Amino acid sequence: MGVLDYVSELCSSEHIHKSKKRKQLQTVEIKVKMDCEGCERRVKKAVKDMKGVTHIEVNPKHQKLTVIGYVEPNKVLKRFRNKTGKHAELWPYIPYDVVYHPYVAGAYDKKAPPGYVRNVLDDPKVSNLARASSMEERYSTAFSDENPNACTVM
Repeated sequence: MGVLDYVSELCSSEHIHKSKKRKQLQTVEIKVKMDCEGCERRVKKAVKDMKGVTHIEVNPKHQKLTVIGYVEPNKVLKRFRNKTGKHAELWPYIPYDVVYHPYVAGAYDKKAPPGYVRNVLDDPKVSNLARASSMEERYSTAFSDENPNACTVM
């Protein structure tokens, strides 16, 4: 390694940025009750000035606040609760097509927006019911139209 290579490595921007750890761009979804336009403004104002926030979206129909930016979900939730005094939680729903059995006892929720079910994949009590076992998958794919090697019964 020559002297010029050593000096150029010291002066390069890559070397400077290695010491500083950057946060990842994240989407934080929060479930919060909103009744009126005043609540919407209050919800938006609570996280608007937070460092790292790039975009805020409020969906009053689904009672949902979406924050996009270089932030941590728990810090956004904590700040939101402190500023507004409202009860809030991280968005507990996922699209129903992500779950193998969306209408299992713990997954189906009447309060969920259309097309969503409760996220049971992280819940150890209900997750074994929501996931199909290997035997169930084998039997269901044996007669599937999507499987080219499947049996056909006439």
